[in-house]
Amino acid sequence: MTDLTSKLGDTATLSLLYFATEAMARVSTPFWVFDIDNSRVVWANAPAIELWQADSLEELTARDMGADMSVGVRTRLSQYQEDFEANHDSFNELWTLYPNGTPRSVRVLFSGFRLEDGRMGMLCEARDENNETPESLRSAEALLHTSVMIAQYADDGTLLYSNPAARASHRNPNECLKDRFADQAEYETLANRLARHGECRMAARVQTTHGVRWHEITARECSDAVTGGKAYLLTESDISDLKETERRVRYLADHDVLTGLPNRNYVQNHLPHEILEAQTNNRSMAFMILDLDRFKSINDLLGHAAGDELLVKVGTRLKRLCGDDGLVARLGGDEFLICVYDADRMDRHRDLGEAILEAFREEIVIRAHKFAVTPSIGVSRLPNDGADLSTLLVNADLALYEAKQSGRNTSIVFSPALQRRHEEQLKLEADLQKAIENQEFEMFFQPRLETASGEIVGAEGLIRWRHPSRGLLEPREFIPVCEETGLINEIGVWVINQIGMEQKRLADDGHDIMLSLNLSPRQFSDPKLSNAIFELDRVTGCEPGKIELEITESMLMGDDDSVIQQLSAFRDKGFKIAIDDFGTGFCNLAYIQRYPITSLKIDRSFITNIEVNGAVTSLIMSLCHLIGVKAVAEGVETESQLAWLQSKNCDEYQGYLFSPPVPLDDFVNLLKGRKPAPDNLVFLDRAQA
Repeated sequence: MTDLTSKLGDTATLSLLYFATEAMARVSTPFWVFDIDNSRVVWANAPAIELWQADSLEELTARDMGADMSVGVRTRLSQYQEDFEANHDSFNELWTLYPNGTPRSVRVLFSGFRLEDGRMGMLCEARDENNETPESLRSAEALLHTSVMIAQYADDGTLLYSNPAARASHRNPNECLKDRFADQAEYETLANRLARHGECRMAARVQTTHGVRWHEITARECSDAVTGGKAYLLTESDISDLKETERRVRYLADHDVLTGLPNRNYVQNHLPHEILEAQTNNRSMAFMILDLDRFKSINDLLGHAAGDELLVKVGTRLKRLCGDDGLVARLGGDEFLICVYDADRMDRHRDLGEAILEAFREEIVIRAHKFAVTPSIGVSRLPNDGADLSTLLVNADLALYEAKQSGRNTSIVFSPALQRRHEEQLKLEADLQKAIENQEFEMFFQPRLETASGEIVGAEGLIRWRHPSRGLLEPREFIPVCEETGLINEIGVWVINQIGMEQKRLADDGHDIMLSLNLSPRQFSDPKLSNAIFELDRVTGCEPGKIELEITESMLMGDDDSVIQQLSAFRDKGFKIAIDDFGTGFCNLAYIQRYPITSLKIDRSFITNIEVNGAVTSLIMSLCHLIGVKAVAEGVETESQLAWLQSKNCDEYQGYLFSPPVPLDDFVNLLKGRKPAPDNLVFLDRAQA
């Protein structure tokens, strides 16, 4: 009595005092009181002390039962405590105790017991010694410790049994099967499959103590071992992480990682359904492909990280402008797609296009740099411009190309005329391939004369294409296509070889004059062309000092030392270097001194308006003389223009006043003093001569 009261205090219940003083002294059944919160035995009768292999009550109560307690056991005891508080339940289960590390399997009746300080403890009664087989003992342990949720329900959905893992998931200990499901349609699916097949496996959203979770459920019809009635055994595994991973994978597959916008894959998979729905409901749609003008220059200036930052800001701006009435996607690079629904309603696509162009007038700040980023937009419409996604995107892309060609920072709507021009260009590309194979190109030559004497001192070689059905074509009709397709490089090698051979032929005939040819920026960067130039004297027998390479001002912009190195290598080989169409770019003569230039060709626009540009033109020629560069005037067409150039000591000139570009045989006649009759001359567009 003294030991018991010292353990429980004066506030212990009369029933416990009775047990302690009378009943417990006589029974052979082990009883003990367990403090769940502190994982300690606070009282035990003699059989219980013997069961736990303790020397005394004091030694037993001093043991820390939580020191080696598993997570499963701790969870189960916590569940008991909650159920004792809520429902005054009791539990009869097979447990394996480990007194001093020795396994001891007993069937224990657990019931709630209020401790002296008001906390909920547990009264444990070890019933008869257990005679279960090792397999059943191990299965009982497995049920206790497994993370798989196992529960048994009666035919009406009443919960009959739940292992610790399932109990930890249930919102309350008596939750019926139907209330377990977050979506009642999923519960109906489970119930129907069980009724038809007696088993079911499915993934479902389940109400748990941690909110709604995805569980993989396996259910099977069985019998209740206690009543013999129909029951259902359910095992559940939490697959929420797997579902989240699947969702993330689907998201990444359909969205651009950088901007978070839908990507090309999303467009290909989802927009056909949108198009079909619009056609079914007689609604219109517009597809706007947007491309950032000169985006590459920002990447080159600040790096790809800054370019990525710009793309994110552009995506955000487009999303804000489009709102909830359309879709904004990133197709790749700096290309975006805007899909507008009900596009014909109040010309929404036109209004949105204008709003985008206006919004991009506002500069975008990237790493303390302000950029005036302008967009080009191509638009196609459903049903006007196509009935399927592929056609609509192709036509929007054609309109985008037209917007780029029209000077950028504009919006162009697709039209059949664009399609026809595109088809003509494709045919032109095919014809150009054949022209190279069939050698349909020719070289024309426009004489270059000494201004003071009128003597022919050279000629500019200009390519022409004698098309089988269209006749003689000017460069403007095919050179832009050559530039776009890369054919310009192959044609450029042909031109340089022709110039070399013609220089050799003219020199052998006694005409020791300079021939020049034009190099575009794209040609200039082609290694094959550079090799052809360096090998020209060996291949053709020409004199490099009598060949001049004409480049544009744009090739000299920036601080690219490789340009200087390559031009210097050409000069070291003996070739002359000229700047063509000077005055149309942004170079100045002081800047040009960095390069090994031998001639400067003044653009025809200065000569045509000599009354207005005379002072500037005179200054250019004077500075050329100061730095030792030959001044050549282009586009001379009148005697008054020639007289003005002679008065300013211009070195050389070329133009229609003397002759347009002519075939080689006609040029040879000019060298011999035999000028052809005007009716026999081939006059082309002067700007392209």
